Amino acid sequence: MEITIGRIGSPTIDGVQRILVDRLWPRGVAKVTAPWDVWLKELAPTTELRKWYGHEAVRYQEFRERYWQELIEQPVEPQERIITLAKSHPVMLLTATSHLEASHLPILRDYLLNLGEEA
Repeated sequence: MEITIGRIGSPTIDGVQRILVDRLWPRGVAKVTAPWDVWLKELAPTTELRKWYGHEAVRYQEFRERYWQELIEQPVEPQERIITLAKSHPVMLLTATSHLEASHLPILRDYLLNLGEEA
């Protein structure tokens, strides 16, 4: 199972399923020309958690714990959708955030890989 992370402007790679995981649609991107295959906004952190975190490095560990708990508590269908895709195709999770490693995507990737191993 291969799950990578990237920004919405990351180059498209043949055979890789690109999944936008942001709660808000990125500015300046038309829906008809969006460079991703699926938008799963329900897997992004809640607005309250995202605003609390504010990409402040000192809050990252607590953000990780809170976001992981949100993932545990939400419906599993979107998570299972990505895991099922990742078992047959490489998947790239996308965000518009400029600070990729400080975003929610590394946490989501770890969570999905962990969940996929349990399945």
